[in-house]
Amino acid sequence: MNKDILIIATHPDDETLGAGGTLLKHKAQGDRIHCIFCTDIFEEEGFSKEVIQKRENEIIAVCQAYGFSSVHRLGLKTMKVDEYPKSKIISAFSAIFKQIQPNIIYLPFAYDVHSDHRVIFESAFACTKSFRYPSIERVLMMETLSESEFAPSFAAQSFVPNVFVDISEFFAKKCEIMAIYESEVGILPFPRSIPNLKALALYRGCIRGADATSMQNLAHNLAGGGR
Repeated sequence: MNKDILIIATHPDDETLGAGGTLLKHKAQGDRIHCIFCTDIFEEEGFSKEVIQKRENEIIAVCQAYGFSSVHRLGLKTMKVDEYPKSKIISAFSAIFKQIQPNIIYLPFAYDVHSDHRVIFESAFACTKSFRYPSIERVLMMETLSESEFAPSFAAQSFVPNVFVDISEFFAKKCEIMAIYESEVGILPFPRSIPNLKALALYRGCIRGADATSMQNLAHNLAGGGR
């Protein structure tokens, strides 16, 4: 039976950084994938019309690449999510959850260093009670480069994965989609760089105990460098 999968992206690109390959795998398996982009950029916040339009074009291209069944925009101000009443954000999530009736939800990590991520996690997680949202079967947090690795280095607040998904078949496509976000992707040692995505995949794949050939192919691609 096909599932409804919901990814919650605090900022556009988080969906790809955190679970891009997994979304593509769900799609290939016949699942319906849905996305909530929580924040946007606005002129009154200092962003030019050109930058805003470029971001919109990137989002459109990314959504087309994934083939989302539905896309939702909360329209919160980026880097200022903590200024909104949490009840307002929870209500927005609740309405979307009831509309989609997701089976699996991917959330930002609870202790990501960015306050936007933490507020979004808390607000969305409040909408996962089984007696109010009975469609939900599984809730997972995702590792987002440039956020999760900077979480406080306390045992209870560090990202320690206990669920692994083999995305070797979809990893190249994930990198292609990430490259669409030209305004967010940089070169090493910037965390949101394609070589760093490859490095994390290589590291997590070794932890999982992935197929040796797949890991060797990934290591070869990583050695090739690139943006």
